[in-house]
Amino acid sequence: MTMPARPDISAAPDPSETCIAMRAMGRAARAAATELAIAPPEAKNAALAAAASALRRAVPEILAANARDLAAARANTATSAFLDRLTLDPARVEAIAEGLEAIAALADPVGEVMSEWRRPNKLLIQRVRVPLGVVGIIYESRPNVTADAGGLCLKAGNAAILRGGSDSVHSSRAIHTCLVAGLRAAELPEAAISLVETTDRSAVGEMLAGLDGTIDVIVPRGGKSLVARVQEEARVPVFAHLEGLCHVYVDKGAEIDEAVAITLNAKLRRTGVCGAAETLLVDRNAPADYLPKLVEALLAAGCAVRGDSAAQAVDPRVTPASEADWSTEYLDAIISVKTVDGVDEAIAHIARYGSQHTDAILTECYGTAERFLKRVDSAIVLHNASTQFADGGEFGMGAEIGIATGKLHARGPVGVEQLTTFKYVVRGAGQIRPK
Repeated sequence: MTMPARPDISAAPDPSETCIAMRAMGRAARAAATELAIAPPEAKNAALAAAASALRRAVPEILAANARDLAAARANTATSAFLDRLTLDPARVEAIAEGLEAIAALADPVGEVMSEWRRPNKLLIQRVRVPLGVVGIIYESRPNVTADAGGLCLKAGNAAILRGGSDSVHSSRAIHTCLVAGLRAAELPEAAISLVETTDRSAVGEMLAGLDGTIDVIVPRGGKSLVARVQEEARVPVFAHLEGLCHVYVDKGAEIDEAVAITLNAKLRRTGVCGAAETLLVDRNAPADYLPKLVEALLAAGCAVRGDSAAQAVDPRVTPASEADWSTEYLDAIISVKTVDGVDEAIAHIARYGSQHTDAILTECYGTAERFLKRVDSAIVLHNASTQFADGGEFGMGAEIGIATGKLHARGPVGVEQLTTFKYVVRGAGQIRPK
């Protein structure tokens, strides 16, 4: 697939020019959202399928663009976890394409009658699912978010304004080109998925201000500083989590071989994702070999362990955990380990240090598991499963924009349904309200 020529974005433009360009983008997105809200499911699905095909044809161009981003990241001494999040290869591009096809295969949420009832006066009242409108997504270092976010917003009838990080700018542009090709093939407005191509940071400020009322909601996906800025400055609603400080609690009733396998997967499958476990809590009432087996398995797999005195006694390679470790999202092959006095102390630790993202209990005791699942106030709680299942695709949502830890509107994976709201449709037959 031929990539169109684009202007050089290395130089920061005049802030006033950025403001004018961003507000024009907002107006175009609003117009596109009006059209998308009534677009038939077939048109949206056709756009997603065409975009997936365009991605497959453009693999060489996408990988070349990604190589430019990786070279710049290495020059800036990026961490291995950061590079992993940024890296694309043929398999990952194929997964992005398959993700768009999975979104297309989902039931279309727009127009769904969520509930209905008839009043004594014969009025029929329906609660009907409708798009949010224009969704702004601000993200860092994960070029796949360009496709995931754009595809999910499109399926839900929303226009999307995407602002990726400067670290993934070339990769995001290459993927966005394929999304636009899909929109064009389906005869949908190209402004339905817009990409902010400037690296000027003032563009983020314009989005947080709402682009003159054209943005309905902001979804940040990135590091703690980015999300904190969005939550502090946004003048529109935000779906956000500050960080994924995820815990695995191994209870005395756990099956140890299963617990070791799940813990290794939760921590090390991909250390840079928000569902990666950062703290391991182990019941000090568990059999004496449980803690050593868990710690030794982590060390053998190349994971650095920072632990309390009990964990340090297992192996001299375990370094002392500081107070800060219990509230650190490492996003790397590092884990903090602490022994606790049963499930209630584990729950208390998670309540104090956790981020209400994803937490798991490993136990064969049903009563203990239910106590944990009911009392841990996180967006996702798991029993005998890896925290790395905290993913919209694994939930059957096709993909996700992120994991929301707030409690209003959306919580957990933000997928197609979470990108809609509702309105009430009232059908009458001449009724008037009496005085």
